[in-house]
Amino acid sequence: MKNTHLSLNDRIVIQTGIQNNSKKVDIAKTIKKDPTTISKEIKLHRELHSRNLEKYPIICKNSDKCKFCSDKCSNYEEITCLRRDRSPGACNGCPNIKSCHLDHYFYYAEKANREYLNTLSESREGINLTTSERKQIADVIVPLIKKGQSIYQILSAHPEITQCEKTLYNYIDQGVFNDFGIQNISLKEKVQRKVFNDKYKKRKEKACYKGMEYSDYLEFKEKNPNIPTTEMDTVMNSVTGPYIQTFIFEHTQFMIGILQTEKTSKSMSDTINKFHKELNKEDFETLFGLLLTDRGTEFEMSELFIFDSETGEKRLNIFYCDSMASYQKPHVENNHNYVRDIIVNELSLDNLTQEDLNLVFSHINSTPRKKLNGKTPYEIFKFLYGEEIINLFNIKEIPRDEVTLKPYLLKHLHKK
Repeated sequence: MKNTHLSLNDRIVIQTGIQNNSKKVDIAKTIKKDPTTISKEIKLHRELHSRNLEKYPIICKNSDKCKFCSDKCSNYEEITCLRRDRSPGACNGCPNIKSCHLDHYFYYAEKANREYLNTLSESREGINLTTSERKQIADVIVPLIKKGQSIYQILSAHPEITQCEKTLYNYIDQGVFNDFGIQNISLKEKVQRKVFNDKYKKRKEKACYKGMEYSDYLEFKEKNPNIPTTEMDTVMNSVTGPYIQTFIFEHTQFMIGILQTEKTSKSMSDTINKFHKELNKEDFETLFGLLLTDRGTEFEMSELFIFDSETGEKRLNIFYCDSMASYQKPHVENNHNYVRDIIVNELSLDNLTQEDLNLVFSHINSTPRKKLNGKTPYEIFKFLYGEEIINLFNIKEIPRDEVTLKPYLLKHLHKK
């Protein structure tokens, strides 16, 4: 066990130990690890929750003795906490947490394990350097190579360079430092390699849908038939944007659209973050507790949707349709036909606003459906969930005779 990596179960034991106010030594004995391993794990993955800086901008042990308190004072000494700063090293389970005015640290096993796996499973694409990191290395090695020094010689005198000798030779051979006047021909050992494509980026993690595939969704629904599905998708008229993030609530056919300027998992998950804060726990779990979407790049970072960005706790389940199988989420795909009646493919969306989208989906949700026995999605959703949530979505009921499903509903966007 001594040389094995920490598993999720080990991290759960660590979190439980912190909650029980156990010492790091005792936690280490439980999972048969060195206490320094536990200490490093907690320190590396614990999450800072800052105190209320408006109420408590400065916390000093000597504040009672001073008339004016400042962190620049020579007597300034910040208040410490043995539980937080020594052992176990985090605030999980602390009985005084509500009355404590210090910064808090929390350790969450699942989040820590995800961070570990992300680091471990980095794909081997591109050069694992940012542009600034490349320049920092070049500033050191270029003048020394020009003096005839070898990579080994340079590294022996510059421990601040974390890359190994072989890695630096590979980078030079691939032309990473060509812009700084160093080529593979400048080295004593020359190896012909593929020319570097001049793209500098951190390695990208490959999307993993294990446990979240469509077959897993069907199994989940079989075990939880009463949990309604919300299908999520994206509509766009140009690859450069803007984009419309759409949600349809399965049993009601009620659909909303959120305007997005970026087609990224971060921007799409921010919508979930917003509703998570605005809705109460029961309503959020009912409406967004089970998401079904496709494998678009804007949804691939599943952890941003699943876990609360502030607490790290799980808040929903998300599943992904099989590749090229849009029929597996038929409700949102079929309802996009209504969207396309108004927002045609040829229309430029550069001047589209969220207010425009609210108008579009107000008309769509006020359209009666045969599957709803002549009722509108608005009427069904209002009956099941109430008008307060509809107002939160900024959707209005349109009189049936005034419903418009034509492009001229957004006639101002057609003006040249």
